[in-house]
Amino acid sequence: MSVWEYILGAALIVISLVLIVIVIMQQSKQQGLSGAIAGGADTFFGKNKGRTIEAKLEKLTKILCAVFVILTLVTTILVGFFA
Repeated sequence: MSVWEYILGAALIVISLVLIVIVIMQQSKQQGLSGAIAGGADTFFGKNKGRTIEAKLEKLTKILCAVFVILTLVTTILVGFFA
């Protein structure tokens, strides 16, 4: 195994653990029937929703998922090409 395989493998493990923690920290979107009735009021009063911790966690989750997929593809290509 090359040094790059160890580095990329360690990076994948770290990113996956961080993703697990971030997903666990997020609140559930499942509100049932009461959430469907009061949903309009939430969007009207939630003007600063993009600045909340929940929005930042969602954005970080999307970014880390993209990095994870790209890093996985790069690792697969490098291991397949140099093997």
